[in-house]
Amino acid sequence: MWRTSTRSGGEGDCVEVAAFAEAVGVRDSKDRRGPALSFAPGAWVGFVEATRSGFVAATRAGAPDRP
Repeated sequence: MWRTSTRSGGEGDCVEVAAFAEAVGVRDSKDRRGPALSFAPGAWVGFVEATRSGFVAATRAGAPDRP
């Protein structure tokens, strides 16, 4: 079952995540029939942990990179 990220902003920047038996799926909520990314569970956990720690900073197209 797909669920919208609790970190999605109110500006349409929504990501949906689904846990499957052997993978974690990620897709754009505005294009549910479009492509989805698939991650091994361990890789997804590592990405989430890196994001929470600030190691991976969110950027938008055209926005300056954060240090």
